[in-house]
Amino acid sequence: MTDVTILASGLGFPEGPVVCADGSVILTEIRNGRCTRVTPDGKVSLFSDCGGGPNGLAFGPDGHLYLCNNGGSRYVEGHSMGLGPHPDYKYGYVQRLDAKTGKATLLYKEVAGNPLSAPNDLVFDKEGGFYFTDLGKRHPRHRDNAGIYYALADGSKVIEVAYPLLSTNGCGLSPDGRTLYAADTEGARLWAFEVQGPGKLKPKSEFAPHSGRMIAGLPGRARFDSLAVMASGNICVATLTTGYITEISPKGDIVREGKMPDVYPTNICFGGADMRTAYVTLSDKGQLAMLQWPEPGLKLNFN
Repeated sequence: MTDVTILASGLGFPEGPVVCADGSVILTEIRNGRCTRVTPDGKVSLFSDCGGGPNGLAFGPDGHLYLCNNGGSRYVEGHSMGLGPHPDYKYGYVQRLDAKTGKATLLYKEVAGNPLSAPNDLVFDKEGGFYFTDLGKRHPRHRDNAGIYYALADGSKVIEVAYPLLSTNGCGLSPDGRTLYAADTEGARLWAFEVQGPGKLKPKSEFAPHSGRMIAGLPGRARFDSLAVMASGNICVATLTTGYITEISPKGDIVREGKMPDVYPTNICFGGADMRTAYVTLSDKGQLAMLQWPEPGLKLNFN
């Protein structure tokens, strides 16, 4: 693994990086309620004053960006992570961000009459719809259930496809689009769901909460955050507390572990001509890092 270069610092719990055609990276700042652009030379500028708690970000079929927003969390001095819902929190939601102006438009705030809790990450399929996870807000004495949903980019339809789960975070599709991966934060578990069509996962068995197959997990204090799928089909999962990017094969084998200079590496994405340039959000320190990964990441639909 090559050395890590810090591209930007002073970010407010960065997440959701995406690489743009010009080589810049747009990411979310959950703590600061905004989306930020970082140019290849490290210049930082405001992209979208979207509000709430912006988290996962992805380009859609119309060229605009789509954002999972957890609705806002409470941050206090001395703690890098949010400590429960923000005092003004009402619900989580999904937004569309204009690619030129950054203007945010609300797409979804509920599914079948149930309010979204804390939408976290999303991935588009080749048909132009997207799967997204809901992490579920942690309250002082209880937490909301997590789940996985499927939605259309025009705001016309959203459905529940896996519910309940404990704490679904990052998500991604296999290169052939037939498997949906979702990272479960608490307990560091990686789930795989069989995709049978756009927004259609393999039905769950009787008495099962969902149809996911647990393919990997880590012991000890490790917790999983967001993920990126590789061109090979392996899955790179940002691993909290231990501070690694953990690359896992579809069979569940640990392929490699890349140590990051932070205890909260929260997300990873890929870019560059050979798709081997990895961008990692280091959220405890509030930084965006860049390094060369041994193999290329998967080029995402519409990115």
